[in-house]
Amino acid sequence: MAHRRQVEPAALANDVGHVHHQLGADGTGDLGEPGEVDGPGVGARPEERYQIESVRLIPSENYVSQAVLEATGSILTNKYSEGYAHKRYYEGQRYIDEIETLAIERAKALFGAEHVNVQPYSGSPANLAVYFALLKPGDTLMGLALPHGGHLTHGWNVSITGSFWRPVHYVVDRETQRIDYDAVRDLARKERPKIIVTGATAYPRQFDFRIFGEIAKEIGAYLLADISHIAGLIVAGVHPDPVPYADVVMTTTHKTLRGPRGAMIMCRKELAEKIDKAVFPGLQGGPHNHTTAAIAVALKEAATPEFKEYGRQVVRNAQALAAELMKRGFNLVSGGTDNHLVLVDLTNKKVIGKKAAQALDRAGIICNYNTVPYDPRKPFSPSGVRMGSPAVTSRGMGEGDMTRVAAWIDEVVSNVDDEAAIARVGAEVREYCRRFPAPGCLLG
Repeated sequence: MAHRRQVEPAALANDVGHVHHQLGADGTGDLGEPGEVDGPGVGARPEERYQIESVRLIPSENYVSQAVLEATGSILTNKYSEGYAHKRYYEGQRYIDEIETLAIERAKALFGAEHVNVQPYSGSPANLAVYFALLKPGDTLMGLALPHGGHLTHGWNVSITGSFWRPVHYVVDRETQRIDYDAVRDLARKERPKIIVTGATAYPRQFDFRIFGEIAKEIGAYLLADISHIAGLIVAGVHPDPVPYADVVMTTTHKTLRGPRGAMIMCRKELAEKIDKAVFPGLQGGPHNHTTAAIAVALKEAATPEFKEYGRQVVRNAQALAAELMKRGFNLVSGGTDNHLVLVDLTNKKVIGKKAAQALDRAGIICNYNTVPYDPRKPFSPSGVRMGSPAVTSRGMGEGDMTRVAAWIDEVVSNVDDEAAIARVGAEVREYCRRFPAPGCLLG
């Protein structure tokens, strides 16, 4: 894959970020009224209020810009465009071709990729397309185990990826709770996977893509870097870059990259034809053109100095939250974080993760319950909670605000059965959130 370069094709007459949005400029529109869940707006207005008044700490969530929202809600959703730019099965694609080409060129420039496919609907089908392109049924796939921070589509048994192919999994060390690269190498030598997958949904440390690349090369395997959670951090330069080492890089576009709910597959040029055929016609029909346009907008935003500072602040905020939680006696998996998330083991607090997450939600602090490595509890009622800083950073919160958030978390977890205490924190959270505008949200 190539080094980063500056590529800007002939822009559209109007950038896709300025397409007409369904809402009026004043924010009025058919979103529904507060509490309405079955009217024309199917509950969008109360959800918007909820996102404004909450401290959203789910690491895979974010706020997108008004420009991304405009593209996502544009008339581009009316188009059907099977095929690829200038090779469509439908006529009338001249503007769609320009938009898709623009998204591809911006992705190449931002990530230094030799080839990019921007059509995958989301991360799971994108990973499936990579496997479909490079593996045969029954081939061995190796990824991080789900209870240790991996993803369903990295070969877990309840996913099609764990039944159509033969999965083996590496885990984190029981003591350090970090990936043991020597153990990964030993497992790869023993199992000889056709593809090794890096990436995670609940791993608070960095990945050493160089070592993974060496391991894959040694055994003749492909290396897939799933950077869905950390793409924005890589762009910002606060996480190592997989592009020089991986055969394929997959990312969703809606987490730290602050784009719409889509995905991209980047690969070496010699794999381009296989990847493209696996996406279409292998797995998908026509692309979601409104999403493609919004991806192009998000990639333009991600190329700015302001975005790079945002990525740096995401990590500073996560580390500040981690430090403050540890001061308050919380046990953090691996003892802290290098990225955008913290994973908290609540065993020493004698509170089940699910109960804590639900209490925090009632207080307006949104996280998710999550397994921790070697968790003795079941996934639907695990020992931990997962928290992250991307969304609160998008609202302009800094390290000092993380101190306040940690105090609220501590108060709720310490009084998980006290509804009066939870309500008191909730009122403070709502008032505090008024200081920080939520990007793309128009309600006051």
